[in-house]
Amino acid sequence: MKYPEFFDKIPHIELQDKLSAFLGSSEKGIIDFSYLEIVKMAGHSCAVTSGAYIMTMKGLKELYGSEVPQRGNIKVEIHDRLGDGNTGVFGAVYSNITGATTNTGFGGLGADFNRRNLLFYGVQMQANVRFTRLDTGKSVELSYNPSLAVDPGAIMQSAFGPNASDESRTTFPKRWQEMVKTIFDNADLVVQTVG
Repeated sequence: MKYPEFFDKIPHIELQDKLSAFLGSSEKGIIDFSYLEIVKMAGHSCAVTSGAYIMTMKGLKELYGSEVPQRGNIKVEIHDRLGDGNTGVFGAVYSNITGATTNTGFGGLGADFNRRNLLFYGVQMQANVRFTRLDTGKSVELSYNPSLAVDPGAIMQSAFGPNASDESRTTFPKRWQEMVKTIFDNADLVVQTVG
């Protein structure tokens, strides 16, 4: 698979998953996520997948500091409802990395390893997403505004709008990924902690 080179420069997100350790899927349960893996899961790279990746990365850093985040021990609450816009894509990225699911994930073994009822949509809050550690109750809320660095709508319109030219359509994929790179380059501007 050929992909934009900047994907390889994006920091990975490392977590420990006790279920993975228990089942022998990864040594000591250490799971390493790259942006490329999230792109494969979503099927594309855009302002949504990049924003969700950045929010997860920053949220876990805020919750765990120098500790390794514990996959499956994180509750995720999303402000928008599942059917709103691209909320499902945000939720899929959060779920893939944190292990949190609605009622569709692994049900656990006895009292351990449950992944269900850890992902919620339509939660009242000012931010876009809230991550909460189940062991300590510590939480962090984050908001995402890519328009502080780029204008995804204008780029999309340049290729699919009524005034789109053949040239703008041809150059669109490269310009679209340049937009994603700009979002990552400005992660501290476009993603902010709320409260």
